[in-house]
Amino acid sequence: MYSYAKEAYKKFGVDTERALELLKRTPVSVHCWQGDDVVGFDCREALSGGIQTTGRYPGRATTPEELMADLDKAFSLIPGKKKLNLHASYAIFDGEPVGRDAIEPRHFAKWVEFAGERDLGIDFNPTFFAHPMAKDNLTLSSPDAAVRRYWIAHGKACLRIAEYFARETGEPCVINFWIPDGYKDLPADRIGPRRRFMESLDEILSVPYDRSSVYVTLESKVFGIGLESYTVGSAEFCLSYADSRGITPLMDNGHYHPTETVSDKISALLLFHPRIALHLTRAVRWDSDHVVLLDDETKEIMKEVVRCGALDRVFLATDYFDASINRVSALVTGVRSVQKALLYALLEPGERMKALQDRGETTELMVVGEELKTAPFGAVWQEYLCREGVPEDYLREIKAYEKEVLKTR
Repeated sequence: MYSYAKEAYKKFGVDTERALELLKRTPVSVHCWQGDDVVGFDCREALSGGIQTTGRYPGRATTPEELMADLDKAFSLIPGKKKLNLHASYAIFDGEPVGRDAIEPRHFAKWVEFAGERDLGIDFNPTFFAHPMAKDNLTLSSPDAAVRRYWIAHGKACLRIAEYFARETGEPCVINFWIPDGYKDLPADRIGPRRRFMESLDEILSVPYDRSSVYVTLESKVFGIGLESYTVGSAEFCLSYADSRGITPLMDNGHYHPTETVSDKISALLLFHPRIALHLTRAVRWDSDHVVLLDDETKEIMKEVVRCGALDRVFLATDYFDASINRVSALVTGVRSVQKALLYALLEPGERMKALQDRGETTELMVVGEELKTAPFGAVWQEYLCREGVPEDYLREIKAYEKEVLKTR
């Protein structure tokens, strides 16, 4: 089947071997929070800041050991190069727990050991939600100076931890700042919270860090449940701040208005930023963090990354959670969908299609695009799984793992 597919794509001018090699060495950062419904291990407060999980499927990880076992199972069924993406709330305390303002690298030593044994890099996220100090859904933008000081200390601590991850794993660490701050109804003051957010970020970033190994990103959001009328970290704020401070913009494709697409924004940002970052999810009517599928927007996002020649400039990470289905399967399905979309993009005759566009040969461009839709993509994907030693039918293994492990918890 692969031999046939190789020849079929050759007629388009596509080298499938090159595509497979590029796919193999492009890392995807796999988020840990799908495994436990974003609960974490520090204070286990109810989710806040517009974040919700729905469903009570059996087998949720409740300890670091259970979560690591579930991640191991998922990683065994996901081909290619991977990183581990952690939230600060997944700190592991062997002794007395500390507040998020006082976490240290030692609280993540077990994660570093876990990553080192599996040859994984680690990405990181400060956790500004599900905490008593997230007062009135406000953190870095709060009018309460004590609240701001707490979360500024948290941000500084996380920067030090990110540098620790990069040093110990030997791979760059992407640390992503996102806050849930906003108001349910119309605010009387929009600029005040944004000014406080700006000043808080400036203070956090006053901590010296190695910019060659730690990439600070800033993520925007259009709204959240309970924060429908005003979000402090809007797209305009976050993009302007990232540009003015020389950090990396991050786009989550669930964090924009329904008629906006991240795929259309990638090329614009790449013209002005040396790197950009993506959180890949699937929004259904709102930022609902559904499991990523091989849908049109996921494919378009990957096409833009490839068409822009930016595989080495775009940080790819997943971000979704679904408690209504098997959580390990959700991890595997979502990450493999991202990889499938990337392979789909790598099997496109990009230079030929660009030339057709520049010559105004839009009829041929349309025909080529349509012919590609029925090209034997699946055979190339199967070849990739075979070379990586990963089964195509992963559901059988997951069902066995569910029976033997998840349902015994």
